[in-house]
Amino acid sequence: MEENGMPGAQADEWKPLSLAALVRIELSKMRRLHTPVILLVLVIVIVLFEGGTLYSASSQAIASDPSKLPWAHELISVALTNALLHPILVAVISSRQVDMENTGEGWMLNATAGTRPGRLMRVKLIVLALILLFACTLQLGAILVLGLHSGITVPFDALPWIGYFLMLWAVDLVLTAGHVLLSARFENQLISMGTGLLGAFAGIYLFLAPMKLARWLPWGYFAVINPTCLVGEAGDVRVEYCEPGTAWLMGLLVLVAVIFAVLTRRADTIKG
Repeated sequence: MEENGMPGAQADEWKPLSLAALVRIELSKMRRLHTPVILLVLVIVIVLFEGGTLYSASSQAIASDPSKLPWAHELISVALTNALLHPILVAVISSRQVDMENTGEGWMLNATAGTRPGRLMRVKLIVLALILLFACTLQLGAILVLGLHSGITVPFDALPWIGYFLMLWAVDLVLTAGHVLLSARFENQLISMGTGLLGAFAGIYLFLAPMKLARWLPWGYFAVINPTCLVGEAGDVRVEYCEPGTAWLMGLLVLVAVIFAVLTRRADTIKG
């Protein structure tokens, strides 16, 4: 006589919500937390840092010279800035999305309703992936507009730029997976935020470090995905496009996906 959701129903009789329903709920939580507004502010700050170089005297001098690759010059500046600021962006939005479950017994309430902690973490990663894709797209569009406004008349190098921002999104997802696990494990979100700040310094250091070192740490992949490089001797250094470490990035994605799946599946088996 008892039905799911009626008084007296057991927790294990609840029908789990569909993935689409859980995503909608997480998006609703995100709106209540004003995460899109915070993300927009962070993207604006990043774009201002990156776009400022477009109006420098050195950038203006090569804006109309195809042989100087003005878009490549801007891309290397963008990649360096992202290595510093994207770890912070990821830490901020990931921490906010997970911390609400820690502060309001959300893990237990969701488990009672049929959504175990591991599944909830996987849904949060999906939602964060969507908003990060929006952030990367917005950032790319804003830099393109600023580049044209600053006076670059050379045709936009669409392939390396779009490829770079897709890989940037992938690196952000790697860091996001780590922050979701970290924020779920520790209620004190200073740990996650502190990791983001340390990641910012690591990102800059590894961007300038030898590639053989950068490949072995997740923050080093801001350098691995950089499709530009400096060539030439002292006094005659120029920026050119080069091949990014796509294969290394794919390997990292597979590794992190396996680790995240194993740890969240394990969280699903923990009895509340």
